[in-house]
Amino acid sequence: MRPVRRFGGGGGGGLGIPGLESTAAKLALGLVVGSVLYLLTRNALGGLLLLSPVLPGGVLWQPFTYAFVEVSPLGIIFGALIIWNIGGWLEGVWGPKRMVMLALGCTVVAGFLTTVVMFLLGVNAGGYTGGTVMASILWVAYGLVIGRGQTNFWGIPLSGNAFAGIGAGFVVLGILTSPGGILVGVLGHLPEIFGLLLALGYVKGGSPRGLWLHFNHWRLQRQLRNRSRNLHVISSDRPDDRYLN
Repeated sequence: MRPVRRFGGGGGGGLGIPGLESTAAKLALGLVVGSVLYLLTRNALGGLLLLSPVLPGGVLWQPFTYAFVEVSPLGIIFGALIIWNIGGWLEGVWGPKRMVMLALGCTVVAGFLTTVVMFLLGVNAGGYTGGTVMASILWVAYGLVIGRGQTNFWGIPLSGNAFAGIGAGFVVLGILTSPGGILVGVLGHLPEIFGLLLALGYVKGGSPRGLWLHFNHWRLQRQLRNRSRNLHVISSDRPDDRYLN
């Protein structure tokens, strides 16, 4: 596995800056390009890039396109920096394939789950953007990977679990500060909620590879238990030699 180039990281899970050739950098660039494209065309076809569960047929492509759209300058800039920086660190640890499955895969699945929930509720929550969803997933996953190890947040040393908690806290604050109340806030941040839950499951063994390993382990244990039922204890008494021939 080719490590991602970074500097200024230090020990204890410190973040560095990955190279521009990394897959994380390409995802960050995709967020910038997708956001600019949306802003230039939002009065025309740009709205088709957002996740709009009530739009007929939108479920087919929007869970993919919304992942690369943000509408605010801070959302675009900080989202791209988080994806590039934290995504690059995870890419160096896991490799690009697994990092993309986490960052993009969980964001897309969160989009599909949001579409299903909003369809079942019959609620129109408008168009969702997914750049922050992807950034939040990477933020929390990074903290969970560090775990009890030490990292830092703006120069403040803290554990990886606390770092993940801060990322989840941003989502909670967004829900609590929604002008329509908590329920409206939950619906408005549904992709982030699903994304964080998916990230938690992915890091804790819920990846396709981890699930396959768990399945194989369960199958092996079941086979061993079935075989053990057919085993019988042989008596320690020596049998009569007359019946051996």
